[in-house]
Formats: sequence, C-alpha cells, structure tokens
Amino acid sequence: MNYNEMLAVAFAEAQAGFNEGGVPVGAALFDADGKLLSRGRNRRVQDNDPSVHGETDAFRKAGRQTSYRDKILVTTLAPCWYCSGLIRQFNISTVVVGESVNFTGHLDWLREAGVKIVELNDAACIDLMSRFIAQSPQIWFEDIGEGCC
Repeated sequence: MNYNEMLAVAFAEAQAGFNEGGVPVGAALFDADGKLLSRGRNRRVQDNDPSVHGETDAFRKAGRQTSYRDKILVTTLAPCWYCSGLIRQFNISTVVVGESVNFTGHLDWLREAGVKIVELNDAACIDLMSRFIAQSPQIWFEDIGEGCC
C-alpha cells in the first residue's frame, strides 16, 4: 500500500480548500485494495456548515458501504473528536495521518479502540496547516472548538 500516493489525493483537497479560503484539511476514503472510493475537504467556511470537516465530507461522498472495517481513511491532519467519533462509530480500521504537529487530534483514543494509525509527518501538510493557522487564527480556533485571540 503506498500511503504517500493516497495522501497526495487528500493533500490536493486540502490545497483546494486553502485556495478557497477554508480550513485546509483534506481526506480520502480507500478500500482495502487501495481503490479510491471518495475524496473531500473541510468546507465549513465555504458552505457555512460546521459539520463539513474533511473526513466527514469524504465519508459522505463514499455513499453507503456494507462495512467500513476494511476501509482506509487518509487525512492531512490528525482527526478532531468529531471525526474520531465517526471513525470509531463505523469501525474504520486504518487511518493514515499526514501530520499531527499543528494539531495532535485524538490518535491515542483511536489506537485504544484498535484503529491502525499510520503517521506520515508530511512536510507539505505541516507547512500548509501552519500557514493557515498564522493567516486565519480565528477560523482555525472556531474549527477546533476553542476560543481565539
């Protein structure tokens, strides 16, 4: 499984979101053989909808699946509580994370539930998110549910 190629799909979504003025988190859902099922990005700002995180967008676009246990969710940033809950609720077995430097997410909670976590520490993901946080801290803190500046 080439996780870096999978991350490239999610990163393209994150970059598109950044270019649109949104939170640059992209995600993609793959089957066990690495076939792309869907891709999505955080569109909270663009759609004025707080529920459209990158992971939830990709999840919704994949449509109904009979099982998620053999699915691979790739995301450019460590998942928040909301997206981590989705991963656990539907028993997604593997989560590939582009970076957890700018936001540590809840990877330990996912590991405790038996989710395989693959952290790539991708420099492009780290750079894109750090640029966004510096440029739009108020949107970032809103996105993660914390007070800001």
